[in-house]
Amino acid sequence: MMDSETRISELKTKIQQFCEARDWGQYHGAKDLAIGVSTEASELLEHFRFKSNEELEELLKNPGFRARLSEEMADVFYFLLRLSQKYDLDLSEALTAKMKGNEKKYPIHKSFGSNKKYTEL
Repeated sequence: MMDSETRISELKTKIQQFCEARDWGQYHGAKDLAIGVSTEASELLEHFRFKSNEELEELLKNPGFRARLSEEMADVFYFLLRLSQKYDLDLSEALTAKMKGNEKKYPIHKSFGSNKKYTEL
């Protein structure tokens, strides 16, 4: 499956089937899934700890590093998808709404080329 060929709903269904086949629903309350997102995001972050931007640019050319990074990203994505699937949250709708809000918080004429938070613009 490739990003350009995959619908989020298909991924949610795949994860739902995987979890139901293993009777994991009992372990997938909202709190536990949110903890899973945070735990896996921390594992993703470990790959960047104490590395300069230059070191990371080189590492990102390394297939082994990319594979490890992709695996951690998939873990984060899994928990986000499972949480959204289990509690009927629409990720596409949420992202679209968030981006509309960000467009208001970060108008181009104020934020172009700036890394300031919207409260500082």
